[in-house]
Amino acid sequence: MNLQVEMERHRETLIVRLSGELDHHTADDIRLRLDEEIGRGNCRNLVLSLKSLLFMDSSGIGVILGRYKLIKQKGGKMVICDVNPPVYRLFEMSGLFKIMPIFENEELALTDLEVAL
Repeated sequence: MNLQVEMERHRETLIVRLSGELDHHTADDIRLRLDEEIGRGNCRNLVLSLKSLLFMDSSGIGVILGRYKLIKQKGGKMVICDVNPPVYRLFEMSGLFKIMPIFENEELALTDLEVAL
């Protein structure tokens, strides 16, 4: 299965919706696409919506951590939302929730970022 990516801007925030599988086959492509979009224009914050992400391996964690560092260097904030149970478990085991917040849905994630600004 492939990885589909949908990106949308909301003020200074980039919303990224991932569908499919984020693994060693798709990690390099999504890394390049995200870096390009983050580098373009006025992107300070990142919301990563994983509602339709069916599978993720350690390569996906690397992509997420790298984008977290990039956003943090820009003085922004990265949040995760809509995480399904198998991916949630991987986030728990990796400790990602200790460094970035998780929200039930995009609306709550965007509300948190608006308050943080």
